[in-house]
Amino acid sequence: MTESLPTNRPTTAAKLSAYIIAYNEADKIADAIQSVQWADEVLVLDSNSTDNTESIAIKLGATVKQIPFSTFGKLRNDAIASCTHDWIFSLDADERCTPEAREEILTILTTPTADAYYVPRRNWFMGRWINHCGWYPDYRQPQLFRKQALVFDDAAEVHEGYKVNGKVGYFKSSIIQIPFQNLEQLLHKMQRYSTLGARKLERSGKPVTMGTALGHGLWAFIRIYVLKLGFLDGWAGFVLAFGNFEGTFYRYAKAATAKQSWKPDSLPNIETHARK
Repeated sequence: MTESLPTNRPTTAAKLSAYIIAYNEADKIADAIQSVQWADEVLVLDSNSTDNTESIAIKLGATVKQIPFSTFGKLRNDAIASCTHDWIFSLDADERCTPEAREEILTILTTPTADAYYVPRRNWFMGRWINHCGWYPDYRQPQLFRKQALVFDDAAEVHEGYKVNGKVGYFKSSIIQIPFQNLEQLLHKMQRYSTLGARKLERSGKPVTMGTALGHGLWAFIRIYVLKLGFLDGWAGFVLAFGNFEGTFYRYAKAATAKQSWKPDSLPNIETHARK
């Protein structure tokens, strides 16, 4: 479980909403919520989970709002709109706010010097910290920001684009991410994200072939395992690089095959084929 955090906070600190997006995260959601229970408001934006994610969140005092998933960009914009305070801290269900990050957040809320802040993440996978593979400091979009300072691209299915309106800052303290409890979760995420990425490719109209898929997949592996020194992270680094190969390959392969006639009704006449 996440280390409990003190409840005292500077009286001059601005109020904070913390939101967590979730879908079937019953094994992770409690730790995520507990790591931000010191915030003035904790929201869980659930996309109609079929496990007990919602009930766990409610028991821990979080406000749960159901938002059907269409794209990650729209989901994050809806999450921001649901927050009632001017400052927002976003957390995914597989992330944990550390005591050090909490103290830095409260200091910033007292005397902010920027409108949006990037937060480094330390990833724990296969029993070790991942120090290479491009996974540290592993910035994604800003995670602490003024409500009007960050807008996401509604159409972005995955790896959502965003625009920052204002000055940007960077945290010194890290939060923790536990991206996969096991390899099954890695494969599940690869499958889901490659499908979302394929839709984005199809919409772009770029020509994609199976050769394109293989080339991009191989480059993704080389970039993670060799150029970003993933081999220094042992087998965990290899698994992450190989998973990146698979996710990239299938993203392009799904887009390439979407235009193919591989449905049963496109089969040749079986009797004619048997006589050949």
